[in-house]
Amino acid sequence: MTADIVNLNKFRKARERAEAEKRAEANRVRFGRTKAEKEAAASEERLKDRTLDDAQLPARGAAFDDDFDPGNAS
Repeated sequence: MTADIVNLNKFRKARERAEAEKRAEANRVRFGRTKAEKEAAASEERLKDRTLDDAQLPARGAAFDDDFDPGNAS
């Protein structure tokens, strides 16, 4: 009777690969987003940026400039 020689490094590495694949699958479920979700988020971000860029401050009128004269400050 001869014993089968087992390479423990191969066994250990195979086990670690299987565990890493399980972790990767769990992370895909936990953190992953579908392509449609990513596109919707990007579209919403572009709309928000465009809305912010289109907003303008009201023009300062001549009355504001006349009321404030730093040379006459007491």
